[in-house]
Amino acid sequence: MTTDLSSASLPPLYRDVYDKCSLNGDAIHTDVYKCLLSNFNLDPSQLKTIWDLVGPNADGIITRTNFYKTLALVAWAQQGKEISDKLFDTFTGTEYPSPTISDLSSIQTLKAKLILKNKPASNFHYHRLVQMDTVNVQLVPEKKGLFLKHSEYFVTSRRFASNVTRRYTDFVVLQDLLLNRFPYRLVPSLPPKKIIISDNQFLKERRRGLHRWLTLVCRHPVMSRDALIGFFLTDQGSDFQTRIKAAFRRVPDEFMTSDLAANAKELLPNDHNQIAMSRECVHSLVNTIGRLKLEAEASVERGRASARDLEDLSVQLKNISQTRVEDTRHFVENWAEIRTIFAEAAGELHPLSRAAAKHSDLEQDAVCEKVALLLDVLVAHKELCERLEKGLAHDHQVALAKMLSLKKKKLQGAIRGADTESIEQLETKMLTQENVITNIDLRTDFSLYCVHMETQLVFTYLGTMPAILASLIDLKTRSHFELLDLWRHLQTRYCEGGGVNGM
Repeated sequence: MTTDLSSASLPPLYRDVYDKCSLNGDAIHTDVYKCLLSNFNLDPSQLKTIWDLVGPNADGIITRTNFYKTLALVAWAQQGKEISDKLFDTFTGTEYPSPTISDLSSIQTLKAKLILKNKPASNFHYHRLVQMDTVNVQLVPEKKGLFLKHSEYFVTSRRFASNVTRRYTDFVVLQDLLLNRFPYRLVPSLPPKKIIISDNQFLKERRRGLHRWLTLVCRHPVMSRDALIGFFLTDQGSDFQTRIKAAFRRVPDEFMTSDLAANAKELLPNDHNQIAMSRECVHSLVNTIGRLKLEAEASVERGRASARDLEDLSVQLKNISQTRVEDTRHFVENWAEIRTIFAEAAGELHPLSRAAAKHSDLEQDAVCEKVALLLDVLVAHKELCERLEKGLAHDHQVALAKMLSLKKKKLQGAIRGADTESIEQLETKMLTQENVITNIDLRTDFSLYCVHMETQLVFTYLGTMPAILASLIDLKTRSHFELLDLWRHLQTRYCEGGGVNGM
């Protein structure tokens, strides 16, 4: 069917129905199209004619144009006209007819199931999360500001091929906007802020924390696709905080825009205890992984302390080698030779110190940071559950209490013989409150669904523990062997066949 739709205007209903049937604005799914047609109560022969004229194309897709033609043909069929593509050629009105549609709730349910069914399970595989983006956060060498100095960060993104400069407060604004947009998702906590920044170690730790935070956000299966993330990673304009707030502070939260919101209850696991059990499991893991993080950090610090000790040993040996002693006066034989040995030993301790420091840095990146990222995910899950308890659960209790109060007033009014107008006002308020409770119930179901999905995401990150352990074993093995070779070289040089023992 090649007829276009330019001869008349489209009713607003067409776009509204398309949006309700479309999966996130994409072409209409065949199953949704079939479900829509079944709601019009047309004869099977009429439905077949419509299907043949404007149904799925060779690729199994219902385009927007053909969808609009479907609605027009259905409207004509409901008017008793014989369905044909000639109806478009002979139509002389200013606006195409609108079909009578009874209910689209079955389509909303079907869409929710299709979204869940077509959601690739591999999205929760760690390697798929890694492929979503690789971001980097590096501290700008010089502090900025005329009077109050502040630190800035170079932020890069492989996905957007971008390079922007951001302040810590820019990250704070992004976190607040993410919490408003995705209140039921894992929005990690930012590293703490320090008013007077003079500690280089603090700046290093905060840079690592910001890098982990942005990595988790940019690899989140839902949040990473939001325009808010793209704006943060690519915008180069001045007064960044003002413009990102102006652009996104009025954007509704995920519940208001999600196709799953109305049917989230059907997507929850049949065993409702599963969510509670998973939550308890995650909470217990917070303590366990927290201890592992402390142990990993202590191991790295021991390696760095060893590197500093070796460097100090080298310095002291060098100091001894520079001490002048008169052999005849102080009864020390061969002091010149001893000075040479200490000077050489001092120089050959440097590779040991550098090797210990190098392996500590490798352990920091390959073990500590990955354990810390896993802990960030676990803590974010714990904070998410606490937000829901303080927010939705509290709102639900308040709404139910208000409804009970209204019912009580109505009952008391009926007993006292209150006038009809007062009773009707109470009934209106009760109806409004019922809508509030219904909305809260839908939000509760959607929040539980989100928590269920976020829990799966947590366990995906938990699955990285074997690889982290393997990295630790590999690094420790290589470190010990490299240090052993260096010490054996010193042993051969100074302990066998001369050197210190040969004096």
